[in-house]
Amino acid sequence: MAEEEREASFGEGCLHKFRVYETQSYFYLTGQNKNKNIWRVLKISRLECSELSIVEDPTIYTQLECYDLLERIHEGNKSTGGLKFVTVCYGIIGIVKFLGPYYILLIKKRRKIGTICGHTIYAITKSEIITIPNSAVQSDVSVSKDENRYKRLLGMMDLTKDFYYSYTYRVMSSLQKNVCNIRSGQHHHETMFVWNEYLTRKMKESINSNLWTVALVYGFFKQVHLSVSNKDLILTLIARRSRFYAGTRYLRRGVNRKGKVANDVETEQIIMEDNLDGSMKISSAVQVRGSIPLFWSQDSSKFVLKPDIILSKKDVKYEATRLHFEDLSKRYGNPIVVLNLIKSHETKPRETILLSEFVNAARVLNKGVPKEDRMRFLHFDLQRHSREASIALSLLSKVAAEAVNLTGVFCGKLISVSQKERTSSLSVPKCRQGCTTENSNTEEGLHVPEDSANDYCNLCANSLHETLELQKGILRTNCIDCLDRTNVAQYAYGLVAMKRQLHALGVLKSPELDSNHPVAEQLMDLYEAMGDTLALQYGGSPAHNKIFSERRGQWRATIQSQDLWKSLQRYYSNAWIDGEKQNAINLFLGSFQPQLGKPSLWEISSDHQQKIAGYIKEEGARSFLIRSLSDGNLQSQRSSPISSRDLAGKDQLLDRTRVTSEGLSESSPEIPACLCLEANFREELPDVIEEDEQANRVCRCGDKHYRTYEISSSANSCDEEPHEIVASWTEHDDDGSKHKVDTDNNFGDPDSNFTRYFMRWVDEGGLFYHC
Repeated sequence: MAEEEREASFGEGCLHKFRVYETQSYFYLTGQNKNKNIWRVLKISRLECSELSIVEDPTIYTQLECYDLLERIHEGNKSTGGLKFVTVCYGIIGIVKFLGPYYILLIKKRRKIGTICGHTIYAITKSEIITIPNSAVQSDVSVSKDENRYKRLLGMMDLTKDFYYSYTYRVMSSLQKNVCNIRSGQHHHETMFVWNEYLTRKMKESINSNLWTVALVYGFFKQVHLSVSNKDLILTLIARRSRFYAGTRYLRRGVNRKGKVANDVETEQIIMEDNLDGSMKISSAVQVRGSIPLFWSQDSSKFVLKPDIILSKKDVKYEATRLHFEDLSKRYGNPIVVLNLIKSHETKPRETILLSEFVNAARVLNKGVPKEDRMRFLHFDLQRHSREASIALSLLSKVAAEAVNLTGVFCGKLISVSQKERTSSLSVPKCRQGCTTENSNTEEGLHVPEDSANDYCNLCANSLHETLELQKGILRTNCIDCLDRTNVAQYAYGLVAMKRQLHALGVLKSPELDSNHPVAEQLMDLYEAMGDTLALQYGGSPAHNKIFSERRGQWRATIQSQDLWKSLQRYYSNAWIDGEKQNAINLFLGSFQPQLGKPSLWEISSDHQQKIAGYIKEEGARSFLIRSLSDGNLQSQRSSPISSRDLAGKDQLLDRTRVTSEGLSESSPEIPACLCLEANFREELPDVIEEDEQANRVCRCGDKHYRTYEISSSANSCDEEPHEIVASWTEHDDDGSKHKVDTDNNFGDPDSNFTRYFMRWVDEGGLFYHC
């Protein structure tokens, strides 16, 4: 089936183009489908300033019938000026109210940016805001200074940059979720990635329909054509930014009380192959990034390039962290693989403050959880290896390979079904796997939530499909900002996933592809472009792409000058621009709703802005967010990596190192070179101690375990070039002494001892540390 025919078939019941008319009393909107054989009419009252009245005509018109209706409306309103044409548009973004009248936001122009299985994806090139009430009923408030400022603030959300939508494809959902839905006759919008959900809420409440509005996704969308093994493929990279706890770098950090994290982005990599017989092979791989799910923040400053990290200890049981990972499990299934890329060695602690706390949170959350449901926590200090791009990417690719082996990728086959076939014996085509309500659970991987399990994607409505493989679980990557290092790690995962996808589609005989292959270069270009886009949205500058630039052989001095310029851009944006940008986001998302007699958005302090997202609830709650200004790391209340034995004789240090019930002190001891983390390798290791001897085998960190596993560099400091990767474990004796036992240097060798231990960690779930 040709692309135009397939698109026309998909868009049969969807409205694509709209015309706006007005009388003194009403706005009339007409909408037409792609084939121009279905016309609908919507009426919006202009007689009330503070109330919104919308009525959808249930009649389905032909073009001539619709024009005849408009002619009758014109004749009936001649005494007040008749029916006037206002504009052509391509969808309603939403309806909003500040202090005065209601406004309607329209898509004036659009452009095609790609297709997914025949469904066209669009970007906005021009938008417009129109006042709904007529001038006779508008109050003085509508022309007030504050009202105009709110309109300008809303205009700061540039809808022509990085927003995209589709009329027929749920671009806010992954391909696997879309294919594995059941048709219910209604469109369902998963609202986590729908940025205009608040703006469309009034319309949906009034007419209970999605026909007139579009679901806008904010993030990144790029599509390129590939040629592999003489087969033409389409590669699509999508980033969906969550609307929950959304904002800018220093004004949105960590997690809020509902378990929503800052800079939460879902990344999907789709590969499609069209066959001559009309069938289509498709594959996708999904991963996520998001801020470290703890209560932490940084105060943006015009005088400090890197503000101190402020860690709150109020959530001692990590309930918000638990909510976050429970949500991940609900949306993606298990296992959840956490790849933490922050530094593990610092002279002045910043990132290490969060490292010890995140490790402890993972340990607490994994306790009492069945092995198959435990999160797999892996710490990898990417900054330490970033001086040599080839080593960094090589190590990351090994981690990515383990993650892909755990989660798998989605792969399926769509077979086009004609309208005649759909209305005969197969009136409701069903997927062969994972597409029934009963099977829509975590065991099926990226499953459909309960509230949408009965929906059926337009993909399935026009296609039969065979599911060849499902993705089960997710890789979650973070650094401090979830921008630069995270993007490199996501590329490493994407490259490994691409090999798996091409093999599943039958393009490659084995999941092997040289890293210098042209498609690997194209993929790197896509991830670099995505990284720049997401960094501009959250941080105010393009991403630092040092590893990508070195991979291409760019001169190091040039890279350093580029990174310096990006750092200055980011600093300027964070210090002077982000406050107003955050206000615009809060207004657009409905996090702040203006009210007469209440403080204006620009009059509210940053503390109150954080209340909007549920980050701070109590007045004066900043008291428990205490800076850490020392050269040491913060102690963990529950399980400190430093025991009292290490602090013996250091009374002076102890005197100025205190942890209170509400916050962390301004000074605390330095983190050890190796964090002592749990690992479930006992059956694999020689000389295992019996269970009843645990009490006598306590390592210096105070935890009852036997060995601490690490991968360390032969370099002596973080600033040196890593030359050799050594796998080892540390034995802890009864007297508190410890010594290392090297295994081998064959990291990644399937026959090596270390790889077997690594695989044991993968199978059992737990914590793993990579210096």
